Amino acid sequence: QVQLVESGGGLVQAGGSLRLSCVASERTFRAYGMGWFRQAPGKEREFVAAISWSGDSTYYTDSVKGRFTISRENAKNAVYLQMNSLKAEDTAVYYCALKKNQIGLGYRAPTEYFSWGQGTQVTVSS
Repeated sequence: QVQLVESGGGLVQAGGSLRLSCVASERTFRAYGMGWFRQAPGKEREFVAAISWSGDSTYYTDSVKGRFTISRENAKNAVYLQMNSLKAEDTAVYYCALKKNQIGLGYRAPTEYFSWGQGTQVTVSS
């Protein structure tokens, strides 16, 4: 399995920005789509964004459209989540994960992903 490590979380004020990074242990991750999920205390893990292996296709949950941008740099074994105009409801632990099949198939379901990272905490104060 590919090892994934998230970073970039922190404490920010509402309206601020953060960029999360997910770095893979080996370049074979480039053959897979990737997703970002988040989980707040007492809630189920929630889909945030996904990107195809090539970076040509992206998907977002409605609550983050226009504020968050997912991207990847395969040469750096990295996937990013740029988060702007942060809101208190964005507070959660954010996870990246690998999707083995086509990104457009079941991309909102955590069960369609593999090789989860350990997460990075994002806290938005208000």
